[in-house]
Amino acid sequence: MKTPHIFRESPVLLRLLLLLSGVRIDGYRPVIIVHGIFDGPKQFKTLSLYITKVHPGTEVSVIDLYDDLASLRPLWRQVQDFSNVFHSIVQKAPDGVHLLCFSQGGLICRALLSVTPHHNVHTFVSLSSPLAGQYGDTDYLKGIFPCLKKAVFRICYNKMGQKLSICDYWNDPHHRSRYLRSNNFLPILNGERPHIDIKAWRENFLRIKKLVLIGGPDDGVITPWQSSHFGFYDSNENIVEMRKQEFYKSDTFGLKALEDRGDVEVCVHSGVKHVHWHSNYTVFTSCIEKWLT
Repeated sequence: MKTPHIFRESPVLLRLLLLLSGVRIDGYRPVIIVHGIFDGPKQFKTLSLYITKVHPGTEVSVIDLYDDLASLRPLWRQVQDFSNVFHSIVQKAPDGVHLLCFSQGGLICRALLSVTPHHNVHTFVSLSSPLAGQYGDTDYLKGIFPCLKKAVFRICYNKMGQKLSICDYWNDPHHRSRYLRSNNFLPILNGERPHIDIKAWRENFLRIKKLVLIGGPDDGVITPWQSSHFGFYDSNENIVEMRKQEFYKSDTFGLKALEDRGDVEVCVHSGVKHVHWHSNYTVFTSCIEKWLT
Protein backbone atom coordinates (compact mmCIF):
# COMPACT_ATOMS: atom_id res chain seq x y z
CA MET A 1 0.00 0.00 0.00
CA LYS A 2 1.37 3.40 -0.99
CA THR A 3 1.93 6.13 1.56
CA PRO A 4 -0.73 8.86 1.14
CA HIS A 5 0.49 11.96 -0.71
CA ILE A 6 0.12 14.25 2.31
CA PHE A 7 2.48 12.08 4.37
CA ARG A 8 5.05 11.86 1.54
CA GLU A 9 5.06 15.63 1.48
CA SER A 10 5.22 15.94 5.25
CA PRO A 11 7.21 13.10 6.90
CA VAL A 12 7.20 15.06 10.16
CA LEU A 13 3.39 14.82 10.21
CA LEU A 14 3.58 11.07 9.61
CA ARG A 15 6.06 10.64 12.47
CA LEU A 16 3.84 12.68 14.79
CA LEU A 17 0.76 10.58 13.99
CA LEU A 18 2.68 7.35 14.55
CA LEU A 19 3.89 8.60 17.91
CA LEU A 20 0.39 9.65 18.95
CA SER A 21 -1.00 6.24 17.95
CA GLY A 22 1.58 4.45 20.09
CA VAL A 23 3.40 2.85 17.16
CA ARG A 24 7.14 2.54 17.74
CA ILE A 25 9.22 3.72 14.82
CA ASP A 26 12.72 3.35 16.18
CA GLY A 27 12.99 -0.34 17.03
CA TYR A 28 12.19 -2.29 20.18
CA ARG A 29 12.60 -1.10 23.73
CA PRO A 30 15.62 -2.50 25.60
CA VAL A 31 14.97 -5.49 27.85
CA ILE A 32 16.58 -5.76 31.28
CA ILE A 33 16.70 -9.25 32.81
CA VAL A 34 17.17 -9.85 36.54
CA HIS A 35 18.07 -13.41 37.50
CA GLY A 36 16.83 -15.50 40.41
CA ILE A 37 18.44 -17.15 43.41
CA PHE A 38 21.55 -19.27 42.63
CA ASP A 39 21.41 -17.98 39.03
CA GLY A 40 23.54 -15.69 36.90
CA PRO A 41 23.67 -14.36 33.34
CA LYS A 42 24.69 -17.72 31.85
CA GLN A 43 21.26 -19.18 32.65
CA PHE A 44 19.57 -16.57 30.44
CA LYS A 45 21.44 -17.00 27.17
CA THR A 46 18.53 -18.97 25.69
CA LEU A 47 15.94 -16.39 26.70
CA SER A 48 18.11 -13.59 25.31
CA LEU A 49 18.34 -15.46 22.00
CA TYR A 50 14.56 -15.91 21.89
CA ILE A 51 14.09 -12.16 22.33
CA THR A 52 16.59 -11.11 19.67
CA LYS A 53 15.28 -13.74 17.26
CA VAL A 54 11.70 -12.45 17.23
CA HIS A 55 12.63 -8.79 17.86
CA PRO A 56 15.90 -8.26 15.95
CA GLY A 57 18.08 -5.48 17.25
CA THR A 58 16.69 -5.53 20.78
CA GLU A 59 19.26 -4.60 23.39
CA VAL A 60 19.07 -7.29 26.07
CA SER A 61 20.94 -6.75 29.34
CA VAL A 62 21.18 -9.50 31.96
CA ILE A 63 22.39 -7.72 35.09
CA ASP A 64 25.50 -9.48 36.33
CA LEU A 65 25.26 -8.99 40.10
CA TYR A 66 24.83 -11.26 43.12
CA ASP A 67 25.26 -14.40 41.06
CA ASP A 68 25.05 -17.92 42.45
CA LEU A 69 25.67 -18.06 46.24
CA ALA A 70 25.93 -14.27 46.43
CA SER A 71 22.20 -14.22 45.67
CA LEU A 72 21.63 -15.14 49.33
CA ARG A 73 22.63 -11.62 50.43
CA PRO A 74 19.85 -9.47 51.99
CA LEU A 75 17.40 -8.24 49.39
CA TRP A 76 17.47 -4.55 50.29
CA ARG A 77 21.25 -4.61 49.78
CA GLN A 78 20.76 -6.31 46.42
CA VAL A 79 18.08 -3.81 45.44
CA GLN A 80 20.44 -0.93 46.11
CA ASP A 81 23.20 -2.37 43.92
CA PHE A 82 20.86 -3.56 41.16
CA SER A 83 19.42 -0.05 41.16
CA ASN A 84 22.78 1.48 40.22
CA VAL A 85 23.10 -0.75 37.14
CA PHE A 86 19.41 -0.30 36.32
CA HIS A 87 19.82 3.49 36.24
CA SER A 88 22.84 3.30 33.93
CA ILE A 89 20.76 1.36 31.39
CA VAL A 90 17.46 3.26 31.55
CA GLN A 91 19.06 6.68 31.24
CA LYS A 92 20.13 5.66 27.72
CA ALA A 93 16.56 4.62 26.80
CA PRO A 94 14.32 7.72 26.69
CA ASP A 95 11.40 5.71 25.28
CA GLY A 96 11.45 3.27 28.18
CA VAL A 97 12.55 -0.28 28.90
CA HIS A 98 11.01 -3.63 29.71
CA LEU A 99 11.89 -5.43 32.94
CA LEU A 100 11.86 -9.25 32.84
CA CYS A 101 12.58 -10.80 36.22
CA PHE A 102 12.80 -14.44 37.27
CA SER A 103 12.07 -16.05 40.64
CA GLN A 104 13.68 -14.07 43.49
CA GLY A 105 14.55 -11.48 40.86
CA GLY A 106 10.86 -10.63 40.60
CA LEU A 107 10.92 -9.34 44.16
CA ILE A 108 14.07 -7.34 43.49
CA CYS A 109 12.36 -5.78 40.49
CA ARG A 110 9.19 -5.02 42.45
CA ALA A 111 11.32 -3.18 44.98
CA LEU A 112 13.23 -1.35 42.26
CA LEU A 113 9.98 -0.13 40.73
CA SER A 114 8.67 0.97 44.11
CA VAL A 115 11.69 2.90 45.34
CA THR A 116 12.63 4.51 42.01
CA PRO A 117 10.84 7.79 41.23
CA HIS A 118 10.39 8.82 37.59
CA HIS A 119 11.47 5.42 36.24
CA ASN A 120 10.57 4.63 32.63
CA VAL A 121 9.78 0.91 32.83
CA HIS A 122 7.04 0.12 30.34
CA THR A 123 6.31 -3.57 31.03
CA PHE A 124 7.26 -5.60 34.10
CA VAL A 125 7.24 -9.34 33.38
CA SER A 126 7.40 -11.42 36.55
CA LEU A 127 8.43 -14.95 35.65
CA SER A 128 7.60 -17.50 38.37
CA SER A 129 8.38 -15.22 41.30
CA PRO A 130 7.27 -15.61 44.95
CA LEU A 131 5.50 -12.25 44.84
CA ALA A 132 3.32 -12.95 47.89
CA GLY A 133 6.01 -14.91 49.69
CA GLN A 134 7.32 -18.44 50.07
CA TYR A 135 6.27 -21.20 52.46
CA GLY A 136 7.23 -24.73 51.55
CA ASP A 137 9.78 -27.55 51.60
CA THR A 138 11.55 -27.15 48.25
CA ASP A 139 14.86 -28.51 47.02
CA TYR A 140 16.39 -25.04 47.40
CA LEU A 141 15.19 -24.73 50.96
CA LYS A 142 16.35 -28.17 52.04
CA GLY A 143 19.84 -27.36 50.81
CA ILE A 144 20.05 -24.40 53.21
CA PHE A 145 17.75 -25.31 56.10
CA PRO A 146 17.93 -28.98 57.13
CA CYS A 147 14.60 -28.71 58.89
CA LEU A 148 10.90 -28.69 58.14
CA LYS A 149 9.01 -25.66 56.89
CA LYS A 150 7.20 -25.33 60.22
CA ALA A 151 10.47 -24.51 61.99
CA VAL A 152 12.01 -22.12 59.46
CA PHE A 153 10.33 -19.07 61.01
CA ARG A 154 12.59 -19.51 64.04
CA ILE A 155 15.59 -18.94 61.78
CA CYS A 156 14.11 -16.29 59.51
CA TYR A 157 12.25 -14.03 61.90
CA ASN A 158 15.24 -12.62 63.75
CA LYS A 159 18.12 -10.25 63.04
CA MET A 160 20.50 -12.94 61.81
CA GLY A 161 17.91 -14.64 59.62
CA GLN A 162 17.08 -11.40 57.86
CA LYS A 163 20.60 -11.45 56.44
CA LEU A 164 19.52 -14.28 54.11
CA SER A 165 17.50 -13.36 51.03
CA ILE A 166 15.13 -16.33 51.38
CA CYS A 167 14.12 -15.12 54.83
CA ASP A 168 13.21 -11.73 53.36
CA TYR A 169 10.18 -13.30 51.71
CA TRP A 170 9.54 -16.25 54.00
CA ASN A 171 5.84 -15.83 54.81
CA ASP A 172 4.74 -18.32 57.46
CA PRO A 173 0.90 -18.22 57.55
CA HIS A 174 0.93 -19.77 61.03
CA HIS A 175 3.05 -16.97 62.49
CA ARG A 176 1.52 -13.94 60.86
CA SER A 177 2.29 -11.49 63.65
CA ARG A 178 5.97 -12.44 63.72
CA TYR A 179 6.15 -12.17 59.92
CA LEU A 180 4.75 -8.64 60.03
CA ARG A 181 6.97 -7.63 62.93
CA SER A 182 10.26 -9.31 62.04
CA ASN A 183 10.41 -9.59 58.24
CA ASN A 184 12.05 -6.39 57.04
CA PHE A 185 11.42 -6.77 53.33
CA LEU A 186 8.16 -8.26 52.01
CA PRO A 187 5.68 -6.74 54.53
CA ILE A 188 7.19 -3.32 53.82
CA LEU A 189 7.13 -3.85 50.06
CA ASN A 190 3.49 -5.01 50.25
CA GLY A 191 2.50 -2.09 52.46
CA GLU A 192 1.41 -4.58 55.11
CA ARG A 193 3.58 -2.71 57.58
CA PRO A 194 2.97 1.05 57.38
CA HIS A 195 5.96 3.25 56.54
CA ILE A 196 6.62 6.86 55.62
CA ASP A 197 7.22 6.17 51.91
CA ILE A 198 4.17 4.01 51.25
CA LYS A 199 2.34 6.63 49.15
CA ALA A 200 5.41 7.53 47.08
CA TRP A 201 6.25 3.87 46.48
CA ARG A 202 2.71 3.23 45.26
CA GLU A 203 2.94 6.11 42.80
CA ASN A 204 6.29 4.86 41.55
CA PHE A 205 5.00 1.32 41.01
CA LEU A 206 2.01 2.61 39.07
CA ARG A 207 4.28 4.21 36.49
CA ILE A 208 4.51 0.87 34.70
CA LYS A 209 2.16 0.39 31.75
CA LYS A 210 1.73 -3.38 32.07
CA LEU A 211 2.29 -6.10 34.68
CA VAL A 212 2.60 -9.67 33.38
CA LEU A 213 2.39 -12.49 35.95
CA ILE A 214 3.59 -15.93 34.86
CA GLY A 215 3.55 -19.19 36.83
CA GLY A 216 2.08 -22.68 36.99
CA PRO A 217 1.12 -25.66 39.15
CA ASP A 218 4.11 -27.86 38.27
CA ASP A 219 6.77 -25.31 39.21
CA GLY A 220 8.04 -27.35 42.16
CA VAL A 221 9.88 -24.50 43.88
CA ILE A 222 7.57 -21.49 44.32
CA THR A 223 5.28 -22.58 47.15
CA PRO A 224 2.43 -22.09 46.86
CA TRP A 225 2.79 -21.72 43.11
CA GLN A 226 -0.09 -19.20 43.20
CA SER A 227 2.32 -16.77 44.86
CA SER A 228 3.55 -16.05 41.33
CA HIS A 229 0.09 -14.48 40.81
CA PHE A 230 -0.06 -12.80 44.25
CA GLY A 231 -2.10 -15.64 45.79
CA PHE A 232 -1.08 -17.19 49.11
CA TYR A 233 -2.06 -19.44 52.02
CA ASP A 234 -4.35 -18.49 54.85
CA SER A 235 -3.71 -19.84 58.36
CA ASN A 236 -5.27 -23.18 57.32
CA GLU A 237 -3.06 -23.37 54.22
CA ASN A 238 -5.97 -22.78 51.89
CA ILE A 239 -5.18 -20.62 48.88
CA VAL A 240 -6.45 -17.04 48.98
CA GLU A 241 -6.31 -15.67 45.45
CA MET A 242 -4.96 -12.23 44.57
CA ARG A 243 -8.21 -10.25 44.66
CA LYS A 244 -8.99 -11.46 48.17
CA GLN A 245 -5.59 -10.56 49.60
CA GLU A 246 -5.73 -7.64 52.01
CA PHE A 247 -2.91 -5.79 50.22
CA TYR A 248 -5.02 -5.97 47.05
CA LYS A 249 -8.29 -4.89 48.66
CA SER A 250 -6.56 -2.03 50.46
CA ASP A 251 -4.49 -1.32 47.35
CA THR A 252 -1.47 -0.58 49.48
CA PHE A 253 1.10 -0.70 46.66
CA GLY A 254 -1.05 -0.17 43.56
CA LEU A 255 -1.92 -3.70 42.43
CA LYS A 256 -5.69 -3.14 42.43
CA ALA A 257 -5.35 0.21 40.68
CA LEU A 258 -3.20 -1.43 38.03
CA GLU A 259 -5.80 -4.13 37.41
CA ASP A 260 -8.62 -1.57 37.41
CA ARG A 261 -6.72 0.10 34.57
CA GLY A 262 -6.77 -3.20 32.69
CA ASP A 263 -3.00 -3.51 32.90
CA VAL A 264 -2.51 -6.83 34.70
CA GLU A 265 -2.04 -9.96 32.58
CA VAL A 266 -1.97 -13.44 34.12
CA CYS A 267 -0.46 -16.41 32.30
CA VAL A 268 -0.72 -19.95 33.73
CA HIS A 269 1.31 -22.81 32.25
CA SER A 270 1.28 -26.40 33.46
CA GLY A 271 4.09 -28.88 32.93
CA VAL A 272 6.91 -26.36 33.47
CA LYS A 273 9.49 -26.92 36.21
CA HIS A 274 10.94 -23.89 37.95
CA VAL A 275 14.36 -23.98 36.27
CA HIS A 276 12.82 -24.25 32.80
CA TRP A 277 10.61 -21.15 32.69
CA HIS A 278 13.25 -19.01 31.01
CA SER A 279 14.20 -21.64 28.41
CA ASN A 280 10.71 -22.88 27.46
CA TYR A 281 9.91 -21.50 24.00
CA THR A 282 6.17 -22.06 24.38
CA VAL A 283 6.16 -19.97 27.54
CA PHE A 284 8.09 -17.28 25.70
CA THR A 285 5.81 -17.16 22.67
CA SER A 286 2.52 -17.38 24.59
CA CYS A 287 3.30 -15.31 27.71
CA ILE A 288 6.22 -12.96 27.03
CA GLU A 289 6.90 -12.14 23.37
CA LYS A 290 3.97 -9.81 22.65
CA TRP A 291 4.71 -7.60 25.65
CA LEU A 292 8.29 -6.80 24.63
CA THR A 293 7.58 -4.39 21.78
